[in-house]
Amino acid sequence: MGRLDNKVAIVTGGAQGQGAAIARAYVAEGAKVVIADVAKDEGQALADELCRTSGGANAHFAHHDVSDEASWTALVEDTNTRFGPVDVLANNAGILRFGDIERMPAAEVELVWRVNQLGVFLGMQAVARTMRKNGGGSIINASSVEGLAGMPSCTAYAATKWAIRGMTKCAAMELGPKGIRVNSVHPGMIDTPMTRVHGGDAAMEYGASKVPLRRVGLPEDIAPVYVFLASDESSYINGAEIAVDGGVTSTHAFGA
Repeated sequence: MGRLDNKVAIVTGGAQGQGAAIARAYVAEGAKVVIADVAKDEGQALADELCRTSGGANAHFAHHDVSDEASWTALVEDTNTRFGPVDVLANNAGILRFGDIERMPAAEVELVWRVNQLGVFLGMQAVARTMRKNGGGSIINASSVEGLAGMPSCTAYAATKWAIRGMTKCAAMELGPKGIRVNSVHPGMIDTPMTRVHGGDAAMEYGASKVPLRRVGLPEDIAPVYVFLASDESSYINGAEIAVDGGVTSTHAFGA
């Protein structure tokens, strides 16, 4: 408890799955959190729950489209006014689409790019000025094991996750002198609504068979890494890529 006292965080894609687990962990550790998502009902319900269980107005839901620059400007301005200057951005929002190279429509490729890659870029851009003025901060970008190795039928998604890995390192060099740390997290197969929609229990069982630990991850396996990277405990970690994957990237690509 208290590892994030007095910190203000934005968690994108915060209404469900990994994002919800991150938001819960942040509030539990003392942060004030804005849950930013397009899922209004789920996001508002989570914010209400966290305010109730924490005994204060420590969470707020904001309807937010990560691919829209104006939405980012409004989100950061509202957070700064509501809770104080943003200290932490968990750039977690993302979508997963499978498609063969020969068949995947260009429009779907562009959608994955706009949410996953452009959304992360706009997020870093939107919070950097506030963090610089406030003496620093922590940006945590959600990549994937598909940002470390390849997987069939995953070219569009993997392209964005490799790009996030690269953008993180460039941003770490650019923003580090301003006191802003930028790191990427690379989850393996995690049991969330985003992954379950692609095969349900059968997909989870198949995924577990490919993991050295012989299980897929849970959102609660990812959240502690985000807490650590948001906290002052990680004050000398910048430009790092942290795999949380049960050992998948210890050997060959996940889809091999």
